[in-house]
Amino acid sequence: MTLSTLELALVEEAAKKSGLVWVRGSGPDRALWHAWVDGAVHVLGDGPGEQPFPGLSDGGTAEVTVRSKDKGGRLVAWTASVTELAPASEAWETAAAELKGKRLNAPDSEEMTARWARECRLLRLEPVAVAAALPEGSLAAAPLPSPAVTRRPVPAALPKLLLKRKRAKKG
Repeated sequence: MTLSTLELALVEEAAKKSGLVWVRGSGPDRALWHAWVDGAVHVLGDGPGEQPFPGLSDGGTAEVTVRSKDKGGRLVAWTASVTELAPASEAWETAAAELKGKRLNAPDSEEMTARWARECRLLRLEPVAVAAALPEGSLAAAPLPSPAVTRRPVPAALPKLLLKRKRAKKG
């Protein structure tokens, strides 16, 4: 099944404007940073210090959902064919160059693409069919277990420090 010109334009525009896409392979849904290159979403990961994407394999399919950057609501969902790009191929080089500009906080920005070629996988998620209708409900799920924690008890001295700053500004 091929996409109509209008469907492909919607998918492309939504993917280009969104910083994240939600992807579901045979594993759990994952929010993945990506780049739109040559008619498909490209994601990089499964290496040390990079995003994991379990359940995505070469030759498989994935369900991709794009959210609105400003409101966070679902814009479009589609089925994608998954292809793993070979390191140093022309397609890999093109996608890696685009992803390099979008990778934030890389520990080794000069050697990043060489590390990606050695240790990571670069997947091409090419749209093959747009979902007829978006699913009902929120599809909210509990966060996946992670060692990253953002909520901790407030240090005992913090309220006093904040109060001192307010007094200093008034005076």
